[in-house]
Amino acid sequence: MDTYHTISEPSEGKYTEKMSKFYSHAFPVTTVDEARERIADMTRKYRDSRHVCWAFMLGSDRAMFMSNDNGEPSGTAGKPILGQINSFGLTDIVVIVARYFGGIKLGTSGLIAAYREAARLALEAADIVEMHDMTKLTVTFPYQSIGEVMKVIKADTDVNVLGQTFDNTCVIDMSIRADKASVLSGRLSSIAGTTVLP
Repeated sequence: MDTYHTISEPSEGKYTEKMSKFYSHAFPVTTVDEARERIADMTRKYRDSRHVCWAFMLGSDRAMFMSNDNGEPSGTAGKPILGQINSFGLTDIVVIVARYFGGIKLGTSGLIAAYREAARLALEAADIVEMHDMTKLTVTFPYQSIGEVMKVIKADTDVNVLGQTFDNTCVIDMSIRADKASVLSGRLSSIAGTTVLP
């Protein structure tokens, strides 16, 4: 699969259970550092709350993930938040839930249900988008082949030119959907004097 789903912009939700208030936020992220930055921001924002729990998932293969209960009983906060990320089939996302204790204990099952619901509300409010795995290619070619090379590149709407140098030997760096890279590479390689590198 070269496609995956994430959210296009931050979203939020709010859930109340037995006077405890749960404020949830979902953010699109692409790295662990970015996720941790968002967590730190929300921890500062909700510094007067009892707990700021979170989960994130990264990568089109959804192989990198982490969750944290932040002082809640083990498995009652981070796991249900991560469970909602999985239920929605999302990646490249961090979901953070801040809890203000209302004075009535919720118990283990109550906490799990509350964190799950808070996370769900933030994700339901999100704009979910389909993304594609991208790969980078570098093409080098003699100046006299510029017309042919540019014709091939411009014909493919999935190509994004990242940088270019035109001299005796020309170089173009680009990104393209991973599932279309080999076709483009083949077309470019058939032009005299052209080399395509991943």
